[in-house]
Amino acid sequence: MSEVTVDVQDVRKSFFLSHSGSASLKTMLLWWRARANIERLDVLNGVSFKVGRGECVSLVGKNGAGKSTLLALVARVYKPTSGAVVTTGRVAPLLELGAGFHPDLSGIENVIFNSMMLGLTRKQARERADEIVEFSEIGSHIDAPVRTYSSGMQARLGFAVATHVDADVLIVDEVLAVGDIAFERKCYDFIEKFKAAGGSILFVSHSMPAVERFSDRVVWLSNGNIAAHGTAAEVIPQYQSAMFQP
Repeated sequence: MSEVTVDVQDVRKSFFLSHSGSASLKTMLLWWRARANIERLDVLNGVSFKVGRGECVSLVGKNGAGKSTLLALVARVYKPTSGAVVTTGRVAPLLELGAGFHPDLSGIENVIFNSMMLGLTRKQARERADEIVEFSEIGSHIDAPVRTYSSGMQARLGFAVATHVDADVLIVDEVLAVGDIAFERKCYDFIEKFKAAGGSILFVSHSMPAVERFSDRVVWLSNGNIAAHGTAAEVIPQYQSAMFQP
């Protein structure tokens, strides 16, 4: 494998759910009855894999398998309960629609703010703003509050920012599914160029043709565990066979 840019090392992630109706952590800590109704949910159970430079690794699995949680760990939205996630270089996450956008700020204000959050200086963010807006194809809506945007417009703007921050690792979680066909093709073209230039990609999609198109390797997650790990030609038939079993 080439230089490793993402190293997921025996990662486990658990969440704690309250069934008491408590509205805050303070309430759960103060009232023993609330504590008695806390359930531990184990989402990831010792997952390990690596992504090399210029490589795309796709995560497949049914809803609730742990894919999005794993991507959020790589993006440092969460911390693992145990294990470690080591990344090299700048990470640009596209985890969900509107993530990181302030709904009351305009599109252009969010472009500047999010570009800086992803590591650009204010000067760099302003210099690249016009290119980002052009790529997004938002048009005159760029001056409107993001809360007025459709899901597709939010996805386009989020992807446009991610393409202009000089990322080393791109994390894509199904957000392209809401775009129109022309913009989806534009995004896929960018992903191919990004990968060819040495960028690393963690990709989640329920579209098996997209997974086959981009992936060097596929990780199949099932109930927080790795059910299979290999090339797309090896893993996808196993995954699809399991999904169609009664």
